[in-house]
Amino acid sequence: MLRYSLGLPPHRRVFAAFFLYAFTIGGFFPRLAELQRSMGLSESELGLGLIGAACGTLVSLTFAGRPIERVGHRLTLLALIPVLALFYALSAHARSALALFLCLLPAGLCIGAIELVVNLEADRVEHQSGRRIMNRSHAFWSFGFFGAGLLGALAARAGISPQWHLAAMVPLTVVVLLPLLGDFEAAPQRSGGSDAPAHHFARPTLAIMALVLFSLSGLVLEGAGIDWSAIYMRDVFGAAPFLSGLAVATGAFAQGATRYVADRFVERHSPLAIARTLLAVLGLGTLMVTLAPAWPQALLGFALIGVGTSVMFPLAMSAAAQRTDRPAATNVAALAQISFVSFLLGPPLLGFVAEHLGIRWTFGLGLPLVLLSWALSSSLRATTSRAAADPR
Repeated sequence: MLRYSLGLPPHRRVFAAFFLYAFTIGGFFPRLAELQRSMGLSESELGLGLIGAACGTLVSLTFAGRPIERVGHRLTLLALIPVLALFYALSAHARSALALFLCLLPAGLCIGAIELVVNLEADRVEHQSGRRIMNRSHAFWSFGFFGAGLLGALAARAGISPQWHLAAMVPLTVVVLLPLLGDFEAAPQRSGGSDAPAHHFARPTLAIMALVLFSLSGLVLEGAGIDWSAIYMRDVFGAAPFLSGLAVATGAFAQGATRYVADRFVERHSPLAIARTLLAVLGLGTLMVTLAPAWPQALLGFALIGVGTSVMFPLAMSAAAQRTDRPAATNVAALAQISFVSFLLGPPLLGFVAEHLGIRWTFGLGLPLVLLSWALSSSLRATTSRAAADPR
């Protein structure tokens, strides 16, 4: 395996891990409008099925810490990324909400473990190198999702069924995984932090809860764009599968491009100023999607939502990992456990909103959350003060 590896430096291996993680799951959502019809599910039934991934992720984030420590970061990534692709391929064959739930439940278990590993690796490499890479790491997650989303849109345009498309993603993931991560080595743990063992349930402190509430609008609207943008384009504008899939890819690309350049702005300006600027962009994008008279305005709105959601969660994750009151793994898990409930559980539940109020309101209900994030954004001063004093 090692002979075929590219020998990437540590920070690029982290980027590759984020890219592959998102690439593995990103092909499912551009085909969701087609899958909904083939499964014969209403929006609320589809939302209930999608909750399987949220439940699995929460369980994994709660209990996976110690097994990951025993198995190691390298083996966790090499084993679970292809398995994650396999479960999403199997979910395309579900014929009921329960079957979809059961297929996505083990996928969620993989997601939680991978999420812990990649974010811890990003923080450790960031600390070791003395340069910020957390936002760029999450940029490569968005680029991976964009690549898979664009591939899904092209597969739809070529008339390839979602089932065959997602089945082909499994060997493709393995072929790309080995040269990029075959020689992956875990970065050393941060120095100066607490060495106390992490608990199964990472109890959130007040500082972590402030980060969760600050991130809430970005997490819910990012998840809504992933889960519902393709169905929105189909139901509101009668868009073809290619254009529906393109909506998913557009938001991911805009998000990734913003994340890629965000670190230099975070270093030059205060996190609070960056956060409030992007919250304004997020509010505008959400309003455009809610009221869009035609599909070009909707695509622009999805792009602005991608820009607006780009930095809030990476900033919160970096701030959580840098705290020294508890192990970095505990603080990351505490933030991720609650945040991923919002990210993975909230958007599927919006299916009930889509069914009873209309698909536009799955995004319109995000506007109050943007105002909430704005009101609580001042909490970044307290949680990022240590990072601001860091000479990096």
